[in-house]
Amino acid sequence: MSASIEITDVTKRYGELTVLDDISLSIRAGEFVVILGPSGCGKSTLLRLIAGLEDVTKGSISVGERRVDTLPPGQRGVAMVFQSYALYPHMTVAQNMSFGLENIGLPKAEVQRRVQQAAATLEIAHLLGRKPAKLSGGQRQRVAIGRAIVKEPKAFLFDEPLSNLDAALRGRTRLELAQLHTRLGSTMIFVTHDQVEAMTLADRIVILHNRRIEQIGTPMEIYQRPASRFVAGFVGSPAMNFFPVESATSNGEMLTIQTGGLGSVGAVIRPPSRFSLSGASLGIRAEDVTVLPAGQPGIPLKAEVVERLGDRTLIYGHLTDGTKLTVEADGRSEARSGDMVQIALDTSAIHLFDAAGAAHHGEGG
Repeated sequence: MSASIEITDVTKRYGELTVLDDISLSIRAGEFVVILGPSGCGKSTLLRLIAGLEDVTKGSISVGERRVDTLPPGQRGVAMVFQSYALYPHMTVAQNMSFGLENIGLPKAEVQRRVQQAAATLEIAHLLGRKPAKLSGGQRQRVAIGRAIVKEPKAFLFDEPLSNLDAALRGRTRLELAQLHTRLGSTMIFVTHDQVEAMTLADRIVILHNRRIEQIGTPMEIYQRPASRFVAGFVGSPAMNFFPVESATSNGEMLTIQTGGLGSVGAVIRPPSRFSLSGASLGIRAEDVTVLPAGQPGIPLKAEVVERLGDRTLIYGHLTDGTKLTVEADGRSEARSGDMVQIALDTSAIHLFDAAGAAHHGEGG
């Protein structure tokens, strides 16, 4: 059984230090929500507030129809999976998974049923007799998830559960988590600073920054229509290219933006009537910049570093005024460091950011 989660005007302070400031978030029953942001932005604190491991300074948290922020952790109907696994080394896998259920006096037959069912779901039934020291990192993480599953919670809370795994295992475990969510249909909240985990797992992503929610949206909404310059620079690899705006004119339909190395760029963007150019910047992603065939005129770019990634090539270069620009080319690109290439922009994918960082998008952006 899954439940919705309602976080309303939640603030968390430690003395004079405000860690979360007026956070409101509605999570639907059965939804997989990823909380993404840089280190220190309050992601794990928010998760701990939901779990009851920290007290709310102001605001309320409800799970289903019940307010839970005044209840002890064990009565909230949620289960948390930690980054560190936190397994008992002297217990077997089965004992680690059953320990919490036995502590609340659940009948032995029911405990065994839940452990066996969770082990089958996670494909670790053959490991039930082993102790953690005899398990790999991925197997330990499955046990930690299994210990949460046996509680049959209304929601699962994951606090950077993949960060201790190597790259290949992280990829496999991401897939397993996505499959687990499909099988269980449970509400899941997953905290990470890794944008790949967020983009591949989430129904919706919540971007936390500077103690507040910066943007909420589906992975592609976050990527294609970032609400701010921070989101545009944080989500995406490589990060979005940014250029200071020198001047701009509008004919009512097309905004012509003047920048240094890019020169004059036309974009179908309609900024507010009182939009100020002071401190404004233009943004475009690397894949929205095209390397033109040899001999075709465009914007000159001198390649400094060429990074070959197999399916694509990233060219890190600079424009005639020295401004740096990253371009994504075909994996078969023959560009080399020191080459001068000609590029063109997809003007429908241009973003405009005001001095405060708020975004104004082109029609295709």
